[in-house]
Amino acid sequence: MDTQFFLSMDPPTVTYQEKRAGVRNGKPFFYEDGDLKAARQKLKAHLSKHRPKKPYRGGVRLVVKWCFPRGKHRDGEYRITKPDTDNLQKLLKDCMTAVGFWTDDALVASEIVEKFWAERPGIFVRIEEL
Repeated sequence: MDTQFFLSMDPPTVTYQEKRAGVRNGKPFFYEDGDLKAARQKLKAHLSKHRPKKPYRGGVRLVVKWCFPRGKHRDGEYRITKPDTDNLQKLLKDCMTAVGFWTDDALVASEIVEKFWAERPGIFVRIEEL
């Protein structure tokens, strides 16, 4: 079973790495600010429409193409500015786990991630069983 879809949206640029830290009763704790919470909700809402009938239970390859609004850049030009692909992927995979794409994102044994400037912004996702 392979899955492929395109999430038509302006991809979030806030990343999982941007969690906040605080101290309560002398103990540190971590929390998500409003922007990170909103990005998580946005991704989960879009992803839930493409959730497979059964979650993946074996190894998968995850192919993701992040397509950001192109502005002054050429359509299809690689984006070589922040956010970093690894930080984008962490939030995406956590959201995919939460909505039921797989039992654990540790099943992702292979990843191909690219980010572009694009006329049509969004996130292309392909999941291939290994």
